Amino acid sequence: MKALVEFCASNVASYTQAVMDALEQDPELDVDVLEYGCLGYCGECYLEPFALVNGKLVQAPTAEALLDKIKQVLKEEDDPFKDLPL
Repeated sequence: MKALVEFCASNVASYTQAVMDALEQDPELDVDVLEYGCLGYCGECYLEPFALVNGKLVQAPTAEALLDKIKQVLKEEDDPFKDLPL
């Protein structure tokens, strides 16, 4: 199943347009990238870059750091062995 990464339009205007573009253009990622008028995180929206990855809030101090965190979350969620004990 494709991962879903959601962005707030106000946050995109301020911080995350480059992150959306990078996710959409990355041939190694199988994600749906959507932008909404509001995601209900209004306090976060004006403080720093953020996105929802499969419904989970992911934040970072910069757009570049957010892209890295999103990719890490997607990688962890795609790992079929993540829930097995070591």
